[in-house]
Amino acid sequence: MNSILVRHKWEPYLWILPSLLLMAVFVVFPIGIVFKIAFSEVSKSGVVGAFNGLANFRAAVNEPAFGTVMSNTFYWVVSVVGISTLLGFIAAMVLNQSFHGRKLARSILVFPWAAALVIQASIWNYIIKFEYGNLNNILLNLGILRDAVNWRTSYQIEFIWECGVGIFVTIPFVTFCVLSGLQSIDAAYYEAATVDGAGFWKKLSTITVPLVKPSLTVSTVLNIIYVFNSFPIIYTITKGAPANKTDTLVTYLYMLAFYDQKKGQATALSVIGFLILCAAAGLYMTITMRKEDEL
Repeated sequence: MNSILVRHKWEPYLWILPSLLLMAVFVVFPIGIVFKIAFSEVSKSGVVGAFNGLANFRAAVNEPAFGTVMSNTFYWVVSVVGISTLLGFIAAMVLNQSFHGRKLARSILVFPWAAALVIQASIWNYIIKFEYGNLNNILLNLGILRDAVNWRTSYQIEFIWECGVGIFVTIPFVTFCVLSGLQSIDAAYYEAATVDGAGFWKKLSTITVPLVKPSLTVSTVLNIIYVFNSFPIIYTITKGAPANKTDTLVTYLYMLAFYDQKKGQATALSVIGFLILCAAAGLYMTITMRKEDEL
């Protein structure tokens, strides 16, 4: 009897053991290696030397571009995640309605999400070209413009374009996460609310938003991680130029490691990014769960 009880006690852990081993090999172990490198001397060829404490972190923070890069990263994540979440929620509400061509609309919305980010960034980079970009050609042919416009007159405008592309490719993910939550809501809730005289906004605030919040929370946390670590869009459009003015943390540490050969500083920045993500995700989850408990 005791052996049966012991077997039942440990059986669940045996089932998840393969997944735990995979996580240890492909997630935990690499993270440990990165932390080790961040606190060690690293040569230009990548050879890890002796422990040097916080030297890599101090050197990385003292780089002239560090403040600009961190500011860009903040604006990049907040604008892309915030605006794509809002627009994705609206798109999900529309696609949840019954109308002719709904399946086609859902299929079209998948395209920006399914295509590789490098391809999409390259296409947008071509669209906004001054000399032969499609945007100028379309506006000129429609008579909206008399002369071609240079859409990339400053690094601020280029950064706005990068954020726009990031929003464009992120909307589908949010839309389908929210749509899955909307489709799980029982129609009886809306019918009862209609009988009670509730309008659209009342239904939205008391039924739709609370019941779709779990899906929205998951999509937001994943989006924060994905957008923070997004490399192809910024690197393809500007490569951080001019002088790291359009860099985010991920593209900047890449430049440090492979162009400036400052691998120790780059690794230290990756650790800083990892800690920021952990803190941001934890804070968001804590605030979200606290609000749910208050409800």
